[in-house]
Amino acid sequence: MTHEFICKPPQIIDLGLIDYTKAFEMQKELVAKMINGDIEHDVILILEHQPVFTLGKRGGRENLVVSEEFLRSKNIEIIQTERGGNITYHGPGQLIFYPIVNIEKRKLGVSDFVCALEETMIRTSKDFSVNGVRDAKNHGIWAKNSQTGVNAKLGSIGLSVKRGISFHGLALNVNLDLTPFSWINPCGMAGILMTSLENETKHNIAIKSVKEKLLHHFKEITGIEI
Repeated sequence: MTHEFICKPPQIIDLGLIDYTKAFEMQKELVAKMINGDIEHDVILILEHQPVFTLGKRGGRENLVVSEEFLRSKNIEIIQTERGGNITYHGPGQLIFYPIVNIEKRKLGVSDFVCALEETMIRTSKDFSVNGVRDAKNHGIWAKNSQTGVNAKLGSIGLSVKRGISFHGLALNVNLDLTPFSWINPCGMAGILMTSLENETKHNIAIKSVKEKLLHHFKEITGIEI
Protein backbone atom coordinates (compact mmCIF):
# COMPACT_ATOMS: atom_id res chain seq x y z
CA MET A 1 0.00 0.00 0.00
CA THR A 2 2.81 2.41 0.88
CA HIS A 3 4.57 1.74 -2.43
CA GLU A 4 1.29 2.22 -4.32
CA PHE A 5 0.70 5.56 -2.59
CA ILE A 6 4.18 6.90 -3.30
CA CYS A 7 4.02 5.92 -6.97
CA LYS A 8 0.81 7.82 -7.56
CA PRO A 9 1.41 11.41 -8.72
CA PRO A 10 -0.49 14.17 -6.91
CA GLN A 11 -3.69 15.58 -8.31
CA ILE A 12 -3.16 19.22 -9.29
CA ILE A 13 -6.20 21.46 -8.77
CA ASP A 14 -6.08 25.06 -9.98
CA LEU A 15 -8.78 26.93 -8.05
CA GLY A 16 -8.12 30.35 -9.59
CA LEU A 17 -9.22 33.28 -7.40
CA ILE A 18 -11.03 31.90 -4.35
CA ASP A 19 -12.25 32.99 -0.94
CA TYR A 20 -9.82 31.98 1.83
CA THR A 21 -12.45 30.18 3.92
CA LYS A 22 -13.55 28.00 0.99
CA ALA A 23 -9.97 26.95 0.27
CA PHE A 24 -9.34 26.31 3.97
CA GLU A 25 -12.41 24.07 4.25
CA MET A 26 -11.33 22.19 1.12
CA GLN A 27 -7.89 21.57 2.64
CA LYS A 28 -9.38 20.23 5.87
CA GLU A 29 -11.75 17.94 3.94
CA LEU A 30 -8.91 16.58 1.79
CA VAL A 31 -6.67 15.97 4.81
CA ALA A 32 -9.50 14.09 6.57
CA LYS A 33 -10.13 11.92 3.50
CA MET A 34 -6.42 11.12 3.21
CA ILE A 35 -6.26 10.16 6.88
CA ASN A 36 -9.32 7.91 6.47
CA GLY A 37 -7.89 6.31 3.34
CA ASP A 38 -10.64 7.63 1.08
CA ILE A 39 -7.97 9.34 -1.05
CA GLU A 40 -4.78 7.44 -1.85
CA HIS A 41 -2.85 10.20 -3.56
CA ASP A 42 -1.54 13.63 -2.66
CA VAL A 43 -3.29 16.81 -3.80
CA ILE A 44 -1.75 20.16 -4.71
CA LEU A 45 -3.95 23.24 -4.70
CA ILE A 46 -2.80 26.26 -6.70
CA LEU A 47 -4.75 29.48 -6.33
CA GLU A 48 -5.00 33.16 -5.47
CA HIS A 49 -6.99 34.48 -2.50
CA GLN A 50 -9.48 37.27 -2.25
CA PRO A 51 -8.04 40.00 0.06
CA VAL A 52 -7.70 38.64 3.61
CA PHE A 53 -5.46 38.83 6.69
CA THR A 54 -4.74 35.50 8.34
CA LEU A 55 -3.40 34.77 11.82
CA GLY A 56 -1.03 31.88 12.56
CA LYS A 57 -0.70 29.72 15.64
CA ARG A 58 1.37 32.44 17.26
CA GLY A 59 -1.46 34.91 16.79
CA GLY A 60 -0.73 38.25 15.24
CA ARG A 61 -3.73 40.49 15.94
CA GLU A 62 -1.40 42.62 18.06
CA ASN A 63 0.62 43.28 14.90
CA LEU A 64 -2.19 45.15 13.19
CA VAL A 65 -1.19 48.80 12.84
CA VAL A 66 -4.65 49.93 11.69
CA SER A 67 -8.01 49.44 13.37
CA GLU A 68 -10.28 46.50 12.60
CA GLU A 69 -12.92 49.09 11.71
CA PHE A 70 -10.56 50.36 9.00
CA LEU A 71 -10.18 46.84 7.60
CA ARG A 72 -13.95 46.36 7.62
CA SER A 73 -14.26 49.56 5.58
CA LYS A 74 -11.96 47.89 3.04
CA ASN A 75 -14.01 44.66 3.16
CA ILE A 76 -11.01 42.66 4.37
CA GLU A 77 -11.52 39.91 6.95
CA ILE A 78 -9.15 38.67 9.65
CA ILE A 79 -9.18 34.87 9.93
CA GLN A 80 -7.54 32.56 12.46
CA THR A 81 -5.80 29.56 10.88
CA GLU A 82 -3.96 26.40 11.95
CA ARG A 83 -0.73 27.20 10.12
CA GLY A 84 2.53 28.19 11.73
CA GLY A 85 3.73 31.79 11.82
CA ASN A 86 2.11 35.13 12.57
CA ILE A 87 -0.14 37.57 10.71
CA THR A 88 0.12 37.96 6.95
CA TYR A 89 -1.85 39.27 3.99
CA HIS A 90 -3.15 37.40 0.95
CA GLY A 91 -4.63 38.98 -2.14
CA PRO A 92 -4.99 38.70 -5.92
CA GLY A 93 -1.61 38.59 -7.62
CA GLN A 94 -0.06 36.44 -4.90
CA LEU A 95 0.49 32.82 -5.97
CA ILE A 96 -0.63 30.34 -3.30
CA PHE A 97 0.66 26.76 -3.36
CA TYR A 98 -0.93 24.32 -0.90
CA PRO A 99 0.76 20.90 -1.07
CA ILE A 100 -1.49 18.41 0.75
CA VAL A 101 1.17 15.75 0.90
CA ASN A 102 1.64 12.65 3.04
CA ILE A 103 5.18 13.62 4.00
CA GLU A 104 5.34 10.74 6.50
CA LYS A 105 4.81 8.09 3.82
CA ARG A 106 7.17 9.94 1.52
CA LYS A 107 9.74 9.99 4.36
CA LEU A 108 10.10 13.78 4.24
CA GLY A 109 10.86 15.55 7.51
CA VAL A 110 8.91 18.72 8.30
CA SER A 111 12.05 20.91 8.35
CA ASP A 112 13.28 19.39 5.11
CA PHE A 113 9.90 19.97 3.49
CA VAL A 114 9.86 23.61 4.60
CA CYS A 115 13.36 24.04 3.15
CA ALA A 116 12.16 22.41 -0.09
CA LEU A 117 9.31 24.93 -0.34
CA GLU A 118 11.75 27.79 0.23
CA GLU A 119 14.10 26.40 -2.41
CA THR A 120 11.17 26.07 -4.81
CA MET A 121 10.48 29.80 -4.43
CA ILE A 122 14.18 30.70 -4.70
CA ARG A 123 14.60 28.84 -8.00
CA THR A 124 11.31 30.16 -9.35
CA SER A 125 12.35 33.74 -8.53
CA LYS A 126 15.69 33.20 -10.23
CA ASP A 127 13.82 32.28 -13.42
CA PHE A 128 12.50 35.84 -13.37
CA SER A 129 15.95 37.36 -12.61
CA VAL A 130 15.18 37.97 -8.92
CA ASN A 131 17.75 36.89 -6.35
CA GLY A 132 15.81 35.17 -3.55
CA VAL A 133 17.59 34.36 -0.30
CA ARG A 134 16.71 32.80 3.06
CA ASP A 135 16.73 34.53 6.43
CA ALA A 136 17.37 32.45 9.56
CA LYS A 137 15.05 34.72 11.59
CA ASN A 138 11.96 34.04 9.51
CA HIS A 139 10.89 31.26 7.14
CA GLY A 140 10.23 32.31 3.57
CA ILE A 141 12.41 34.08 1.03
CA TRP A 142 13.71 37.60 0.63
CA ALA A 143 14.71 39.59 -2.43
CA LYS A 144 18.25 40.87 -2.04
CA ASN A 145 18.74 44.25 -3.69
CA SER A 146 22.38 44.44 -4.80
CA GLN A 147 22.23 48.22 -5.10
CA THR A 148 20.69 49.13 -1.74
CA GLY A 149 21.74 46.05 0.24
CA VAL A 150 18.23 45.96 1.74
CA ASN A 151 16.27 42.70 1.78
CA ALA A 152 12.51 42.78 1.22
CA LYS A 153 10.25 39.79 1.82
CA LEU A 154 9.14 38.13 -1.39
CA GLY A 155 7.55 34.85 -0.27
CA SER A 156 6.17 33.34 2.93
CA ILE A 157 5.86 29.86 4.38
CA GLY A 158 3.15 28.73 6.78
CA LEU A 159 2.83 24.97 7.12
CA SER A 160 0.69 22.64 9.22
CA VAL A 161 1.04 18.87 9.57
CA LYS A 162 -1.69 16.53 10.80
CA ARG A 163 -1.10 12.79 11.12
CA GLY A 164 1.87 13.10 8.78
CA ILE A 165 -0.03 15.07 6.13
CA SER A 166 0.99 18.62 5.28
CA PHE A 167 -1.41 21.42 4.43
CA HIS A 168 -1.23 25.19 4.00
CA GLY A 169 2.08 25.96 2.29
CA LEU A 170 3.68 28.92 0.53
CA ALA A 171 2.69 32.32 -0.81
CA LEU A 172 4.84 33.99 -3.48
CA ASN A 173 4.22 37.64 -4.28
CA VAL A 174 3.98 37.99 -8.05
CA ASN A 175 2.10 41.13 -9.03
CA LEU A 176 -0.17 41.99 -6.09
CA ASP A 177 -0.89 45.40 -4.55
CA LEU A 178 1.57 45.61 -1.63
CA THR A 179 -0.28 48.41 0.19
CA PRO A 180 -2.16 46.16 2.69
CA PHE A 181 1.17 44.88 4.05
CA SER A 182 1.73 48.39 5.40
CA TRP A 183 -1.30 47.87 7.68
CA ILE A 184 0.46 45.12 9.65
CA ASN A 185 3.85 44.11 10.97
CA PRO A 186 4.25 41.25 8.47
CA CYS A 187 5.02 37.91 10.16
CA GLY A 188 5.09 39.78 13.47
CA MET A 189 8.24 41.73 12.62
CA ALA A 190 8.21 45.54 12.60
CA GLY A 191 9.99 47.41 9.84
CA ILE A 192 9.84 44.62 7.26
CA LEU A 193 9.72 45.70 3.63
CA MET A 194 7.54 43.61 1.32
CA THR A 195 8.08 43.18 -2.40
CA SER A 196 6.96 41.15 -5.42
CA LEU A 197 8.53 39.71 -8.54
CA GLU A 198 6.92 42.47 -10.58
CA ASN A 199 8.10 45.15 -8.16
CA GLU A 200 11.67 43.87 -8.31
CA THR A 201 11.88 43.46 -12.08
CA LYS A 202 9.73 46.45 -13.10
CA HIS A 203 8.20 44.18 -15.76
CA ASN A 204 4.73 42.69 -16.08
CA ILE A 205 4.76 39.08 -14.87
CA ALA A 206 1.80 36.77 -15.44
CA ILE A 207 0.68 34.43 -12.67
CA LYS A 208 0.37 31.58 -15.20
CA SER A 209 4.06 31.68 -16.11
CA VAL A 210 5.03 31.60 -12.42
CA LYS A 211 2.72 28.62 -11.76
CA GLU A 212 4.49 26.58 -14.42
CA LYS A 213 7.94 27.34 -13.03
CA LEU A 214 6.86 26.68 -9.45
CA LEU A 215 5.47 23.23 -10.27
CA HIS A 216 8.59 22.36 -12.25
CA HIS A 217 10.93 23.25 -9.40
CA PHE A 218 8.76 21.60 -6.73
CA LYS A 219 8.99 18.33 -8.68
CA GLU A 220 12.72 18.78 -9.25
CA ILE A 221 13.51 19.48 -5.57
CA THR A 222 11.18 17.02 -3.81
CA GLY A 223 11.27 14.20 -6.35
CA ILE A 224 7.45 14.13 -6.28
CA GLU A 225 6.25 13.37 -9.80
CA ILE A 226 3.79 15.89 -11.16
